Amino acid sequence: MPTDTPVTRRSGLRTAVATATAVTVPLLATALAAAPAHAVERPGRRLEVMTFNLRYASPTPPNSWPERRPVTRELLRHVRPHVIGTQEGLYQQVRDIAEDLGPHYAWIGTGRAGGSRDEFMTVYYDTRRLAPVAYEHFWLSDTPDVIGSNTWGGGSIRMVTWVRFHDRRTERQFYFLNTHLDNHSQYARTRAAHLISDRLSALDRTLPKLVTGDFNVAAHKNPVYDTLLDAGLVDTWDTAGERSKQYATFHGYKPLVPDGDRIDWILATPAARVHAAAINTFSLAGQFPSDHLPVQASLTL
Repeated sequence: MPTDTPVTRRSGLRTAVATATAVTVPLLATALAAAPAHAVERPGRRLEVMTFNLRYASPTPPNSWPERRPVTRELLRHVRPHVIGTQEGLYQQVRDIAEDLGPHYAWIGTGRAGGSRDEFMTVYYDTRRLAPVAYEHFWLSDTPDVIGSNTWGGGSIRMVTWVRFHDRRTERQFYFLNTHLDNHSQYARTRAAHLISDRLSALDRTLPKLVTGDFNVAAHKNPVYDTLLDAGLVDTWDTAGERSKQYATFHGYKPLVPDGDRIDWILATPAARVHAAAINTFSLAGQFPSDHLPVQASLTL
């Protein structure tokens, strides 16, 4: 069942919350970004959204978390999204990011194997803009309310974290769902897409919805994508009034692939006005923050 009381900000499983040279930032991502992290909250009704597969916190170089954390910190402080859906973060990594985002951010999440174990589908949010009203976790299986369940032959436990937010700026509410579909089994991904669609239909239909995640299939090229759009969602990349250059959102620390597959998406209900979308190629001295590129959308719900 969802948790209907406001979430408190603490260093627990539910909530908590460097300048360098040779910075590479795509033009549109620069436009989506705002002032430095110490600046006051930017005005306006636009909601700045990000989905970001963090790559779990390996301690082993190359591309270890100690190498990548300063790059991730600089990226997030530069862009300062109002809400971020991350995937693959391990508990300490999730807490590191909360610390690096600073005192205006909090987070909601739990390990996909329960408690602090395994990867989180964390939802970070700017408390100056957003306040959680309710939240819930469910698992992508035949027993979605059983923690850690995995019944579809997937290579890993998979789950969804969703939050119902109150927007302090607009006085409206919306749902935000964050997930990471299986990388091993198309059958598991297909079943997951149908379950997510069913859960979306059970939420308050009068409220806007945003869905973020690493879906492990390319947009426009897989039935998973079609299923989620058939659930009453649109791809913000396609509906955006302005877009950055497209790259494959998974690069594996290899050269970026122009016009490559987008497996990381931000989906929204059709009434959302998407002003801009970007695939952010931020790096510092050749170090990327992850093996995925974060995806951004600037929109009005």
